[in-house]
Amino acid sequence: MAPGDLPDGTAAVEGDPPDLAASRSDGDSGGAAVGGLDDSHWVRWHQHYEDPDSPLSLRLQLVQSMVADVLDGVPPEHAGPIRIVSLCAGQGRDVIDVVAAHPRRAEVSALLVELDPSLAAFARARAEALGVREQVRIEEGDASLCRWYEGQVPADLVLVCGVFGNISRADITNTIANLPAWCRPGSEVLWTRHRRPPDLTPAIRDEFAAAGFEEVAFEAPDGFILSVGRHRLVRSAPDSAERPTFDPAAKLFEFVGDGTLPA
Repeated sequence: MAPGDLPDGTAAVEGDPPDLAASRSDGDSGGAAVGGLDDSHWVRWHQHYEDPDSPLSLRLQLVQSMVADVLDGVPPEHAGPIRIVSLCAGQGRDVIDVVAAHPRRAEVSALLVELDPSLAAFARARAEALGVREQVRIEEGDASLCRWYEGQVPADLVLVCGVFGNISRADITNTIANLPAWCRPGSEVLWTRHRRPPDLTPAIRDEFAAAGFEEVAFEAPDGFILSVGRHRLVRSAPDSAERPTFDPAAKLFEFVGDGTLPA
C-alpha cells in the first residue's frame, strides 16, 4: 500500500480515479520504510485509512473481506494453528481487525513483518487494544528477508499487499515463484497492485497460474486503479516433481525508492 507525493506535499493513494492518477507518480506500498519517524512518508500515507471514503479504505475493505472468507473456509478439522503471514504489513489493520472479530480467533497464529518503527508500534498497540496480542505477532524488520518467516510457513494465508507496486518486474516474478514454498495445497495468497499503465496485473495473474495457483477472485472496482487478487495453491509448479523448498536465507525483493517512483 503506498502513496505518490504531489509537488505540494499532499499524498496520492493507489486507488485514485484514473483521471487523477494520470498526473501522479506510482505507489502501492505496505510500509517498508526508511527512518520510521512519526511524520515519515509511510506514516503520512497511512493517514488515508482514517477517511472511510478514501480509495485506501475501499481497498482495505476488500482485503479484509477476503481474509475473513479464508478464515471461514478453514476446515474444522484443520490440524494445528491457522497460520497467517503478512509481508510489509504496515499498520496491520487487514489482519488484526479481522482476527479480532472472527469466531476462530483463538486458533490463529499470525506474523506481521514491518520495517517502519512507527507503523509497527501502531500495529502492536492495535493488536493489544483489540485483544489479539497472543494471536498476532508483529516483528519490526525487513519483510523481504525470508528468515523472518521460518517456523511460520507453510502458512494457510499469505498477504503480499502493498508490495508489487514498489518492486521491480523481476522481483515480482521472483516473489511469486517462491510463494508455493510458503504454502501448503489449499493455502491462499492475497496481493494488491495498482493498474496504472503499463498494467502488470494480467501478467501477475498469469504468473500465479504458472506457479500452481488458481485464481479465486480478482477485484478491480470501476472508477479506481486499485486491484486485489486472491489465489489458492492447487499444485506445485508444473515443471517440478518436488515441492519447492523454503529458503530462510533468501531475499525476495528490493523496494524501489520510497513508493513515489515507478515500479
